[in-house]
Amino acid sequence: MSDLKTRFEAAVAASKDLSERPDNATLLKIYSLYKQSTEGDAAGSRPSFTDMVARAKWDAWNAHKGKSTDQAMQDYIDLIESLS
Repeated sequence: MSDLKTRFEAAVAASKDLSERPDNATLLKIYSLYKQSTEGDAAGSRPSFTDMVARAKWDAWNAHKGKSTDQAMQDYIDLIESLS
């Protein structure tokens, strides 16, 4: 397993033990970077405006479209470390 993947998995574990709950914007960023790291670009169509939570999540994830897995992992690691 690569060093980056190991550090990413450690950051995912650390994200569950943050001392304070991040604000909603930061939670969306954590979610979107995780999804980009693990699944790549957002798939499917944009959720309906009636499902605001799903739409916000999809929009946040789609904002990373084209970002490489390695870059998304590094961005995730950096974000979690800044919150720890």
